[in-house]
Amino acid sequence: MGTNKFTQIDEQAVNALRFLSVDAIEKANSGHPGLPLDAAPMTYVLWSQHMKQNPQDSKWINRDRFVLSAGHGSALLYSLLHLSGYKISLEDLQNFRQQGSNTPGHPEYQVVDGADCTTGPLGQGLAMAVGMAMAEQHLAALYNKPNFPVMDHFTFALVGDGCLMEGISHEAASLAGHLKLGKLIVLYDSNDVSLDGPTSQAFTENEQQRFESYGWQYLKVTDGNDLAQIDAALTEAKAATNQPTIIEIKTIIGYGTPKAGTNAVHGAPLGAEALKYARDFFKWDYAPFEVPQAVYDRFHDKIAATGKAAEEQWQKMLADYKQQYPQAYQQWQAGVAGQFSDKLENILPVSDPETSEATRNSSHRMINALAQNNPNFWGGSADLSSSNKTQNEASSAFEPGNYQGENIWYGVREFAEGAAMNGIALHGGTRTYGSTFFVFSDYMRGAIRLAAVQHLPVTYVLTHDSIAVGEDGLTHEPIEQLMSFRAMPGINVIRPADANETAAAWKIAAESQSTPTMLVLSRQNLKVLPGGAKFDQVQHGAYVVSPQQGQQPEGILIATGSEVNLALEAQTALRQKDIDVSVVSMPSFELFDQQSAEYKESVLPAAVVKRMSLEMGSTLGWERYIGTQGYALGIDRFGASGKGEELIKSYGFTVDNVVEKFQKL
Repeated sequence: MGTNKFTQIDEQAVNALRFLSVDAIEKANSGHPGLPLDAAPMTYVLWSQHMKQNPQDSKWINRDRFVLSAGHGSALLYSLLHLSGYKISLEDLQNFRQQGSNTPGHPEYQVVDGADCTTGPLGQGLAMAVGMAMAEQHLAALYNKPNFPVMDHFTFALVGDGCLMEGISHEAASLAGHLKLGKLIVLYDSNDVSLDGPTSQAFTENEQQRFESYGWQYLKVTDGNDLAQIDAALTEAKAATNQPTIIEIKTIIGYGTPKAGTNAVHGAPLGAEALKYARDFFKWDYAPFEVPQAVYDRFHDKIAATGKAAEEQWQKMLADYKQQYPQAYQQWQAGVAGQFSDKLENILPVSDPETSEATRNSSHRMINALAQNNPNFWGGSADLSSSNKTQNEASSAFEPGNYQGENIWYGVREFAEGAAMNGIALHGGTRTYGSTFFVFSDYMRGAIRLAAVQHLPVTYVLTHDSIAVGEDGLTHEPIEQLMSFRAMPGINVIRPADANETAAAWKIAAESQSTPTMLVLSRQNLKVLPGGAKFDQVQHGAYVVSPQQGQQPEGILIATGSEVNLALEAQTALRQKDIDVSVVSMPSFELFDQQSAEYKESVLPAAVVKRMSLEMGSTLGWERYIGTQGYALGIDRFGASGKGEELIKSYGFTVDNVVEKFQKL
């Protein structure tokens, strides 16, 4: 049984959340009133009784996290933030969903003060919360000392029926249960209604059995308006330190309105008549956007004042920690700043010309070099670490009882992996990477998009980059993936040509503070290019790897990845025919496009119109660099099963074919 500590002021505070939310939706004539009306009680209890947060410092690293996975309920989050004292004003609520406002249609990280992540694509919030809880456990294992719990907080998520239908929720919940993430608590707004109607049309599984089979603690609140019952469930959830908890809270969508309990209140403003009905139902005698001072005072006392004191106490503890554990403190600070212990050029090994190595193997050396003195650098694979070469050889697995381990076993859960990486990055304090075969990046595309949207410096290690995969056949051979990810804003796609370009690509990834990096790596050995280290060159996105012999090239061969060596061989063959071309390695379209006009001209002189691109993937997009008179040697059909070397030849990636095609320009 819950306690009776809640008073009429608390009920008023719940109703203030409801009406600020529906008033904002009504003014915008757009939004989702159903969730704010039914979930206001559970969020009020959570925020006022259980969450550790400081509205004056929304980036405090040891705060409890709150993820509104059901991001369509954004009006409720903005109302919570406003009343709690974050930088969300009444005017901001009145500008809900308007262009340029800081109260957008769905919560946006770094736009909304106090929003811990961008949500809206259902289910991804739950998986990001799993990543946040992983990061908390990892940092606690690395840095907490007796009497110094410098990392000690909970991660809370609010999910709806839609979130739990999404496939990613199964992946993420399975992973969280396996990892025994006891500081992850999920509030399930169980109202039996989704956008199209009753959930019984499509969603009839037993959630208790489902989550208990994952290894979660399952609790149930039978009345979503009973503050004491919600409070008691949260108290019980926080006590279970060896397993995550889901609290199913039964609610009535659009509670207090004429169409409560139906999909009619899910995603459309209530209208004047229904709003009047609701005001009468809740006995809310205040004008739109009017809140009694007693409610503001209650939020201040329960959240702002206690949170400020909590952070001040934590800062004092951290100052003492610095004195007693100076080395650990220094490493902690580096992690919070997202920095490595030394200049990356000094960490990352440079390879000798004429040696040969698959770039996935080169990447493996880089990962281990970066990890050597940097415990804040960790990552893993979707059950392919032996193929992706992502194992940190000096460390162990991140698992229950060994949360300091730096190798994450994500299992065959690519989408949850991508979203958990986002959660780890959002949490702060560490830098992370994840991996799978390049063709299976499609499984995590939604999470990659949210990484770009949120400007998160995560790194994707994507191996087996072309038809050179060979015998595994067309299902495992990427064709359109390179160009499709280049079309995505806000991400650097880098396909290195050798070990030194791979080192440079890792430097870019490790230095990034606000851009995801995708490393597209080969399975087959690639000969190291002439010229030694490539740190400066790759940073420019493209460079002349082998210039022409004369003043101006007669043509340009532009290549990426494994095809750069082919272009160099073709250059030699063309010279024997008295055709003088330059060879450009273009590991990254995005980085090259950011360069000055002068630099671009030095690499791709406008006067040289005979241009040919070489890349084992879709040709769409190459026209921006080869122009209307150029030729794109690529692959615009799916792959096949066979020996990699034979496939490469049959698809035209031979010196003879390159020479022939260039001569026809």
